[in-house]
Amino acid sequence: VLALNGKIKEAGEKIFASNGKEVDFASALESCQEAGGILATPTNEEENKAILSIVKQYNRYAYLGIKEDETSDQFKYINGTPLNYTNWHQYEPNGKGTEKCVEMYTDGRWNDKKCNQYRLTICEF
Repeated sequence: VLALNGKIKEAGEKIFASNGKEVDFASALESCQEAGGILATPTNEEENKAILSIVKQYNRYAYLGIKEDETSDQFKYINGTPLNYTNWHQYEPNGKGTEKCVEMYTDGRWNDKKCNQYRLTICEF
């Protein structure tokens, strides 16, 4: 029996899983696509908590499937739709166009971040 020790979490109709690897945003996107999913994208508090439980297990910040739009400077889901749920840390986002990606802290709050940092990969299926 394969024991994944909580490295897979369910929330609503989504399943979140991590390979435990820390890579840049583009590589994280790619590995989720190769696995048949997308980068973890919380659309409500329940999903945010499910992703957070994986973040806490590895004790590593993780990229989320959210990116700053090139034209509007608004943060959107990677499929281009506007955010319907946010959990920004106080005073975030503050990169003003220089920090296009979003990471989750180990408290579940979000921070805008440069996309070339190495963060935990968590995918959703």
